[in-house]
Amino acid sequence: MIRTLSILDRSRTRRGHPAPQALRDTVALARTAEELGYHRFWVSEHHGVPGVAGSAPAVLAAAVAGATDRIRVGTGGVMLPNHQPLVVAEQFGVLESLFPGRIDMGLGRSVGFTNGIRRALGRDTGDADRFEEQLTELLGWLDGTQQAHPEVHARPAEGLRIPAYVLATGEGAGIAARAGLPLVVGDLRSRDRVTAVVDRYREEFRPSAAGAGPYVVVSGTVAVAETAEEARRILLPEAWSLAHSRTRGSFPPLRPAEEVEALTMSPKERELYEGALTGHIHGTEEQVAAELSRVAEQTGADELLVTTSTYDRAALLDSYARLARITGLRP
Repeated sequence: MIRTLSILDRSRTRRGHPAPQALRDTVALARTAEELGYHRFWVSEHHGVPGVAGSAPAVLAAAVAGATDRIRVGTGGVMLPNHQPLVVAEQFGVLESLFPGRIDMGLGRSVGFTNGIRRALGRDTGDADRFEEQLTELLGWLDGTQQAHPEVHARPAEGLRIPAYVLATGEGAGIAARAGLPLVVGDLRSRDRVTAVVDRYREEFRPSAAGAGPYVVVSGTVAVAETAEEARRILLPEAWSLAHSRTRGSFPPLRPAEEVEALTMSPKERELYEGALTGHIHGTEEQVAAELSRVAEQTGADELLVTTSTYDRAALLDSYARLARITGLRP
């Protein structure tokens, strides 16, 4: 069993509950996560995505850290190709200065997901290929070793110890290994792929100032309820939203499970919907405990980062409470 549990919340909007409420829900969930004994709470970066309110992760992380006392807070992640490394260093330097010893810097290599968003950000798809170079520069701003701009210093970040994590998209695993940084890899529906990525990372890992050995965080959706059917219903809103995005081109706000169940879908939508429900870890406490033991055995992961989104907040909070109980978290 993986005993270190954390949460990544994407601030999904829900029908009748627009973006401001989604952001407040994220902050409230972080408080609950702290009460339940979760290790860290991360927020994400999405630009111009209907249905997702989290567009400024450093700002949202500050709100989360300000509303909590002990839980680690960070990003899953800041998409480094969208930003100048100096600015990212400064943002996290401010966060770490305000909330010392609690800030994580999760970093990804994705760029905006449409041409219009990429143009608005002043980026293109090729910028993702510079991620390793940008990562090196960012780490140099933190430890004072960067030489590209010797007359410039990242204030107040320089000299602060801010743990960095690399999201394993594309070549992320190799980059994390070469940098000697912890790896975050998902999703658990593709268990063989996750295991292969983790194996490669461990084989190629080079010890660094950040860590003497590999550290693996696996991420995925987990839903726990009194019955397996209730756990499956937690998954329905996100599955429908994903199917809708693949056929209509945009993520809509999440809808209640009972509405999703009553929808008439085209054959293609139904195929995508059923596919989006397949492979997630869900069920009763006993069923999920058994499946998490298999994940631990297959991946040897040090930590599980749970990414569940749904319409019913009460069901979501209950799921996280049950997950905390079966994995032995202590408030």
